[in-house]
This record gives sequence, C-alpha cells and structure tokens, in this order.
Amino acid sequence: MSGKKIALWDAESRRVYKRLLGYSARYWPVAIVAIISMAVDGGALAVFTNKLRPIIDQLFAQKDPYLIFWMPIWIILIFLVRGIATFFSSYGIAYIGRNVVQSMQRDVFAAYLRLPAAFFGSEHSGHQISRITYTSEQIAGASTDALKVTVTEGVTVLGMFYVMLSNSAYLTLALLVMIPAIILIAAVVSRRYRVISRRIQNMMGSVTGTVEETVEAHREVRIYGGQQHAASRFKQVTDRARYLNLKIAATNATSSSAIQTVASFALAGLIFLGSRPSVINSISPGVFVAVLTAMGAMLPSLKRLANVQSTMQSGISAAESLFELIDTPPEVDHGTQELERSKGDLRFENVRLVYPRGDFEALGGVNLHCAPGTVTALVGRSGSGKSSLVSLLPRFNEPTSGRILLDGADYTSYTLPSLRKQIAWVGQSVVLFDGTVAENIAYGELAGVSEQEIIAAAEAANAMEFIQRLPKGIHSHIGEGGNMLSGGQRQRIAIARAILKNAPILVLDEATSALDTESERLIQQALQHLMRDRTTLVIAHRLSTIEHADQIAVMDHGLIIERGTHAELMAQNGHYATLHRMQFNERPVVAVAN
Repeated sequence: MSGKKIALWDAESRRVYKRLLGYSARYWPVAIVAIISMAVDGGALAVFTNKLRPIIDQLFAQKDPYLIFWMPIWIILIFLVRGIATFFSSYGIAYIGRNVVQSMQRDVFAAYLRLPAAFFGSEHSGHQISRITYTSEQIAGASTDALKVTVTEGVTVLGMFYVMLSNSAYLTLALLVMIPAIILIAAVVSRRYRVISRRIQNMMGSVTGTVEETVEAHREVRIYGGQQHAASRFKQVTDRARYLNLKIAATNATSSSAIQTVASFALAGLIFLGSRPSVINSISPGVFVAVLTAMGAMLPSLKRLANVQSTMQSGISAAESLFELIDTPPEVDHGTQELERSKGDLRFENVRLVYPRGDFEALGGVNLHCAPGTVTALVGRSGSGKSSLVSLLPRFNEPTSGRILLDGADYTSYTLPSLRKQIAWVGQSVVLFDGTVAENIAYGELAGVSEQEIIAAAEAANAMEFIQRLPKGIHSHIGEGGNMLSGGQRQRIAIARAILKNAPILVLDEATSALDTESERLIQQALQHLMRDRTTLVIAHRLSTIEHADQIAVMDHGLIIERGTHAELMAQNGHYATLHRMQFNERPVVAVAN
C-alpha cells in the first residue's frame, strides 16, 4: 500500500471516528465528569509514585517525624480519591456507551424502515440483523471504552514521565529506546486490526444468517434429514469466525510481547545509566526507586494503549459499516400531491420492469385498465409477472419504463404515504407480528380504531369463529409470526386487517389459499361484499375463485396474452381455457361435423 493510500485511509478513519464521537458528545455533561475522573484516576497513581522518593530518602533514611505521621494519611487519601474517580469514570463511560449503542441501533433501524424494498433482497437478512445485534455493540468500545483507556492510561504515562523527568532527566534518557519502537508497533498493529475487524463483522452476519435459516426451517431440516448438513454449514462459518478472532488475539499477544521486550531494553538502559561510576554516587536511592517504579508503572499503560487499537479499529470498522447504511438514500418519493381517497381508476400503460440484479425483465410492456369498483384477476404460471405487476402499485418497485395512472394522474405525483393509504394488501405469505389478535388486525395506522370495529372486521373475515375460543378473545397473544395459530387462521386475520383498512384498492395474492372449503366459501362471500366499491386485483392459481371477476388477464413471460371475462376466455379456447381444463380435468371442446 502506497503512502498516499495510507494517508487517505487514516483521514477516513479520523472522519468516521469524529462522527462516531458526535454520538458521545450528546452526553457532554456526563462525558466531562467522566474525563475529569479518568484524569484524576491516572494522575493519582503518578502522585503516589512521586511520593516514593521522600518515603525512601526522608522517611526511612532520616526518620522524619512529619512524614511518619502524614505519609500513611496521604496514601489513604490518594487511593480514596482514585477509587472515587474510578467509580465515576467507569459508570460515566458505561452510561454514555449504552446510550450511544441505543442511539446507533435506533438510527440503523430507522434506516431499515425507509430503505427501498430492493435493498432487502440485495443481501442476506442475517447481515441486516447482525448490524443491530453485533456490529452496533462494537461501537461502544470505540466511542467510550477506548476513550477511557486512552485518557486514563495517557494521563498515567504523562504523569510517570513527569515523575521521571522531575527526579532525574538523565535517567529519563532510557525512554528514548522505547518510544520510537512503540509508535512503530502501534502503527503496524492498527492497520492489521482494521482489516481483520471488517472480516469479523461480515462473518458474524453469516453466522446469524445460518442460525436464522436453520431455526425458521426447522421442520424441513428434520423432515429431509438435513441436521448433518446444517451442522456442517454452521461449523464452517463458526470455524472462520474463530480463526479471525484468534488472529485478533494473536495480534494482541504479539503487540504485548513486543512492547514488553522493548520495555526490557529501556529498563536495562535505565539501570545501565544509573550504575555508571560517575553517576551512582550522585543519585539517591529514593530518586532511583522513584524513576524505576515510574517506568515500571508506565509499561502496563503503554501496553493497554497499544492494545486499545483493537477496540478502536473494530469500532471504527463497525461505525463505517453502519454509517454507510444510515447514509444509503431512502426510497425515492418525488410526489408532491396528497391523495385523500382514490376513486380506484387504475391504468397501466406500456409498463416494463427490469430487475437490476441479473438484468431480468419481469414485465415486457403491460397495458391494463382496471375501472373503479371492478375486479381484475391475474392468472398465469409461476414467473409470468403477476406478483411483479402488483408490486408496482405501492411502489415497492419503480417501472423501468411506461407509466401507471391512478385517477388519471401519474401515480408518482402522489406522496408515498398517501398513495399507500389507498391500498389494502393480503399476501400469499401471511405476515403477523408478536402481539395480540387485536394488535395484528388494527396494525400501524389502524391502531386507533374501536374494539367494535376490530370485531366487525374479524366477523367479516370469518375469524371470530376461532378468536372467541381463544383464552382472551381478540386480546389473546398469538406468538411470534402468529405461530400459535393455524395457517388458515393466520390468513383470516390478515384478511380482517385488509377489511378494517377499508382502502379503495384491494390486492389479494392467493388470499384464500390456506383456507378449508367451508371457510373459503364464507370468506369469498365477505370478499365479494368488500369488492363492490373497490378496485380489486386478485392473483389466483385456483381459477374457481375468480370466475366472476369483471376481467381476467392471462400473463406469460411478463406480457398479457389474453384478457376478457371467464365466459369470453373459455369461448376463445386459448391459454386460459387450457389452464381451466387442466384444473378441472375437462376434455377440450371438439367441433363435430354433421
């Protein structure tokens, strides 16, 4: 690495660390008390060391009665002050550190809430979780713990240097052996820590992701006998993490051992200088012991200052990763118009969608008009573009070309929050949250509705049938992801949520797929009642559920290849009719000549 690159690297480190310290600066009154306490902590040891000279030269050699009386009291006071300072510095640093971690975690979580949907498909969820659980914890060390070590040990080193210099400038020359070597060791170790710390953070994301996948897929792991494969995969990622952490430990050990070796030369130099015939008779025992003790006390502080690079570099590396995420631009919203309540007039004009990853064209030019209050069904095989088309409505993805009109205006002219208020969504993969039934039905902006409205929505979705059997009714907890409910029960709660929102546009992605026949019949009745005054898009694989749709659009390879009512499409005897016959085992209609 060139000198220019190293300089730029160091400048970037300083920039990141300065920004990180900005989080600590919010608690500056506590920081001031903590820093003063750190300085007192380090200075008190230097004061005690400086008292060794009168203890040896006057107390023991001259039996000074004044020192005999006061010296024990001074020692108690020195260490009492140091103990108080240690408490305030330790608690103050812990207070600031926990607040900094919480602030960083909240900023990262806030970034997740505003980032575009494409971001969450670009990396493993384990890395996203690891930023909150592991990476953010690393910054506490750099922003607070490292600062404590730097200030406390730095003051100790300066204090001991003053003790040495004030007692004997001549003997202090021995430090010239140590200082350049320690600076060189610290520089080399710092760069190594930075590189390894980045790798560890990436690896911790892999560890989290592996655990998350295995826990979520525990049924599949057992059914398909994947325990050995899962254990082997987990061992691989943890072996790599262990290897990287041992590299950090080896770097720490090498740094400590190198400083200790250098220090031995400095101590030997001090004894060599003090034992010269021209010097030995002019230096009192107290001076020699004070200087020797000061240098000995300086060594642990120098080792801790060198090793603090590990904490600082891992924290800087962590902060760099988190700041990169926090600075990621949020989802684009150039809309300026607030949409109160849409009429539901929806039009797709030559809409194309190309996913950036893999340059895959999901939609190749879709034209579709969904009139207000009508039901449009999207059918076709998997991968035909149905889900991609409806994902454009709430602007989870932006059309690559073409435009989508809502009530005659380009839907990008509406602000995102007001646009999304117009849409209720029931996905094929039901998403519920760890809370009560009521909290899941009246979720988010719906939280202010009355209990009667929640019950009415649950009844319309045929959910009260099982809710009333729960221990606390709508106030019963349903577990993480609704794992205390069956698949059909979870789906009915999601439908109740959509009913409660009462939005003018309704998207149903296989909304009745997990229901039994009787429940499906009741839900279809409820949904048909709900659809009367709403523009509804239904993604369906079971064609029996959409035979009464106002229009059916058959999609294939990102294009609409057929469009019409059920009767019209059956009469065309095309793609839709073929799908219908496959599902109902019907024979094709063959014309018989007379």
